[in-house]
Amino acid sequence: MNAQKDDEVTLIYDGECPVCSAYSAGVDVQAGAGAVRRVDARSSDALVAQATAAGLDLDEGMVVVHRGQLHHGAEALHLMATLAPAKGFKNRLNRWLFGSLAVSRVLYPLLRAGRNALLWLLGKSKIRNLDTASRKGGA
Repeated sequence: MNAQKDDEVTLIYDGECPVCSAYSAGVDVQAGAGAVRRVDARSSDALVAQATAAGLDLDEGMVVVHRGQLHHGAEALHLMATLAPAKGFKNRLNRWLFGSLAVSRVLYPLLRAGRNALLWLLGKSKIRNLDTASRKGGA
């Protein structure tokens, strides 16, 4: 249960989703933006609890924690694209596709639908972090 370091970018992603895991493993940030810490959204990491407490549905989108701010879904994807190095094919592709917040907002729901379909095909459950949080709170 590690806390966020100031010079760190944390990506909270679904470790049960092969596409999410591949994206997480392959995404980089520019030198000077800090190291990328990868956190499975299904873990008990303190940042997962923080995202849940902030009301962020981890089935609706990944979360990027950068400089103390939580970014969710399309905004998280866009932030990772803006932090990506300008060299290397995958980094340039990431920057080109998701460097525009408007494009990220259009594409993200399609990516999320693909994730949900893939989880269904693989027989994996959704994360349901907000359902769990409401049960813990007595609701």
